[in-house]
Amino acid sequence: MQYFVTGATGFIGKRLVKKLLQRKGAVVYFLLRAESESKVAALREYWGANGSKAYPVFGDLTSKKLGVAAEEIKKLKGQVDHFYHLAAVYDLSADEESQVAVNIDGTRNTVDFAKAIDAGHFHHVSSIAAAGLYEGVFREDMFEEAENYEHPYFLTKHESEKIVRKESKVPWTVYRPAMVVGDSQTGEMDKIDGPYYFFKLIQRMRQLLPPWLPGVGLEGGRVNIVPVDYVVDALEYISHKDGITKKAYHLVDPQGYRVGDVLDIFSRAAHAPRMNLFINAALLGFIPKSVKKGLMAVAPIRRIRAAVMKDLGLPEDILTFVNFPTRYDSRESQAILKGSGIEVPNLKDYAWRLWDYWERHLDPDLHIDRSLRGTVGGKVVLVTGGSSGIGLAAAHKFAEAGAITIICGRDQDKLDEACKEAKAKGYEFIAYPADIADMADADRFVQVLMENHGGVDFLINNAGRSIRRAIESSYDRFHDFERTMQLNYFGCLRVTMGLLPAMVEKRKGHVVNISSIGVLTNAPRFSAYVASKAALDAWTRCASSEFQDRGISFTTINMPLVRTPMIAPTGIYNNVPTLAPEEAADMIADACISKPVRIATRLGIAGQLLHALVPRIAQIAMNTSFRMFPDSSAAKGDKSAKAQLSPEAIAMQQMMRGIHF
Repeated sequence: MQYFVTGATGFIGKRLVKKLLQRKGAVVYFLLRAESESKVAALREYWGANGSKAYPVFGDLTSKKLGVAAEEIKKLKGQVDHFYHLAAVYDLSADEESQVAVNIDGTRNTVDFAKAIDAGHFHHVSSIAAAGLYEGVFREDMFEEAENYEHPYFLTKHESEKIVRKESKVPWTVYRPAMVVGDSQTGEMDKIDGPYYFFKLIQRMRQLLPPWLPGVGLEGGRVNIVPVDYVVDALEYISHKDGITKKAYHLVDPQGYRVGDVLDIFSRAAHAPRMNLFINAALLGFIPKSVKKGLMAVAPIRRIRAAVMKDLGLPEDILTFVNFPTRYDSRESQAILKGSGIEVPNLKDYAWRLWDYWERHLDPDLHIDRSLRGTVGGKVVLVTGGSSGIGLAAAHKFAEAGAITIICGRDQDKLDEACKEAKAKGYEFIAYPADIADMADADRFVQVLMENHGGVDFLINNAGRSIRRAIESSYDRFHDFERTMQLNYFGCLRVTMGLLPAMVEKRKGHVVNISSIGVLTNAPRFSAYVASKAALDAWTRCASSEFQDRGISFTTINMPLVRTPMIAPTGIYNNVPTLAPEEAADMIADACISKPVRIATRLGIAGQLLHALVPRIAQIAMNTSFRMFPDSSAAKGDKSAKAQLSPEAIAMQQMMRGIHF
């Protein structure tokens, strides 16, 4: 037997050719673009065939008679027993022009070529999409009855099948596979399509929710899913049977699954929360189309919808098909396959293989460089307050990752020492003395950055001042509030706003603001510090909204207590569990890589929720801790005095990791 196959490099085509070559004496000719000649060796290795068994024919689907040379056509004439046409666009999100060019014009060119070489039988691999969104059961002998196929994907599948039916001069058979997923034995798949579009959503649910929590799924119509190995086995088997001319065969699951059931099966395979509760998507049908159209005309709604769909990896049109109305009769296929041992496996039995393969090979996140080097390598990173503590630890991470790392601080000696540390480790810092609490010096510093570096790509606003003193001990110390605000808020803003115009011009940039857990917990004794950081948080939220469409992003880190020189004057912190500066630097690195809106600890979020839900109880709890822990000796003005802690206070120190008392 001699065969000709288009689409032999595709997901189904590769496997079909391999199956055909297992037949005794089989020779397969396969269409290949001239520029893809380098693929031949790998294909033959996959098929386990040499040049005499698998022969490339160079051409192009979009050209007349496939663009195959006249001498090649002459050589093939009368030699091909079975011609399989699989080349097509199977992507729901592909543009209409490319679908028409390949699915419609390409099929016409293929039909003409099959006639030119006098092929024995033409096997057209169509799709259940040829039925459109038919209301009811679509039989294998139906075609003209198709309806609601205006979408380019459905339209081109329907029209390509019509070309075969109306124009083919070679005996033909049509095969309509259902939604094809990976191999039921290996899980192997080559692209994200069909149910795979929802895998990212399921993965997010697994990451955010405990597995025992009942999930709420979307119920809709029935979808028909078959593994690629079933499609190939059935196609190869049926195509060699007699009496199949001018017939269509549905290569589908005789049962089919509801959308909600499919989501639940894959949720279970992913060890995500089971979708036991369902909202029927048909309920949305009561909303008039005019209302939906009106909503989509509102720019913010369109942008939000587009952003959510993009984040979840869902094509724009996917929701159109949730209420899929068509079921497919496959009695002819089941009858001819009877006794062959070729059956559709139960999705529940192989879903875990599909999920495992997707998560190991197809998850889009796998192809994103989420290393710090991949994020900041070669980029300009400024760390304010980078001569010690958190800033210095972060600067080391950035420099190690290949960033052009700039640090600033008021103390030249500390800056010099930091540069020596960096040099000893095999990299360097660029250090500038600057007092960003001084507006004039902050402006001078920004000007230097613009002249020497053209601005920065990443700005880490780390420089800050913390004062731990009760309000009742600060009646005559209003300057504490002024100087804290001057550095933590005004100084930070002065540098940020000085660097933002260059970021806007380049349409890229990321700003990380080091805030405090105290902003979430409203920590007593830190009113000056928390107020300054809260002001910065509020400004950042406004700025994030204003610059969202300018390619500039912001992250606020509500940093827990970190063992730095800033907390050294408070002796009671000597026994409090704190983060190391390197751990804090990891949080800053993550902020640059993932660019989340906020990074906060669970304790901080719990405190924020407590204040939001039961503010009076939160106040009582914080007041109790306030009275339990005294002011530091430095705050009292007596550095020789040692704070005495009660057993309850010592116990709470160990319990409450990272909260400011």
